[in-house]
Amino acid sequence: MKRIVMLTALLAAGAVSYVVAQQGGQKPMVVEVQKLKDNLFILTGGGGNTTVFVQSDGITVVDTKNPGWGAPILARIRELSPKPITTIINTHSHGDHVSGNVEFPATVDIVVHENTAANMKEMMSPPGMGKPGANKPTIFDQNQGKGLPKRTFDDRLTLFKGPDQVQLHYFGRGHTNGDAWVLFPSARVVATGDIVPGKRVPIVDSNNGGSGVEYGESVRKAHGRLARLADTFVTGHAMTMTGAELMEYATFMREFAEAARAAKKAGTAVDAFAKSYTIPAKFQGYTPAQEGSVLAAAQVVYDELDVIRPTSTRPTGR
Repeated sequence: MKRIVMLTALLAAGAVSYVVAQQGGQKPMVVEVQKLKDNLFILTGGGGNTTVFVQSDGITVVDTKNPGWGAPILARIRELSPKPITTIINTHSHGDHVSGNVEFPATVDIVVHENTAANMKEMMSPPGMGKPGANKPTIFDQNQGKGLPKRTFDDRLTLFKGPDQVQLHYFGRGHTNGDAWVLFPSARVVATGDIVPGKRVPIVDSNNGGSGVEYGESVRKAHGRLARLADTFVTGHAMTMTGAELMEYATFMREFAEAARAAKKAGTAVDAFAKSYTIPAKFQGYTPAQEGSVLAAAQVVYDELDVIRPTSTRPTGR
């Protein structure tokens, strides 16, 4: 009865759900679908957001959720369109965005930023999440390399032509060192991945090259390039943002880094900063700061500011 009520509420909210009952009486997997355009959809549940772009001859999928969620995604996409899935784009290497890759057909082209390709071979967890070595063997090792990327890009890559075109952009370090921004020009929509997870303090994954110091500037650069080309930004874990909200998020992250920098300069311990930090009132609708999240992100900033000073030059002989 509870499940029926839940699904009814989702339908009333304009979302459609696909349910896969797992074996052994485990909790069913629910994939909710939000339609953005006639050929562009957001699939939620089971990890990060999945974006589905239905093209003239095939389908491009951005991010594939947690382990075991590839099959529910595939089943839901089959209900949206009978066209074959030709391409997967992973915005970064975290398991809740790439693990479903292994359940897609081996013929699918998988494209990522070159740094993400390196990160996917290791599948390291962010600081404080998971024990060292617990990621080995990786989900890709367990599947004989299936699901690893076949193509990479550096700053920009264009796939397909005309209304089917997809552009991949990289603007610098933030959540990781390989955060891809995926633009669908004909739909004027961008999938951001977790460099914009929603209106909240993000995970800054220094184990995978993320930067708290550079984070806000990377988002600002993305806004400068993409806000004139897109109206809607699909976030990593919430729903969508406007261009103005994206710029606000860039400001939020720049100010967060500056607050941590000022606290460190004043001699404030990082845990004390985390206890005292609150979201400034001007950032309306942001999730209240959680001490653990603030501590993890601020620790990365503190560590980045610990620049090793060069050793003093010894006097030269006469």
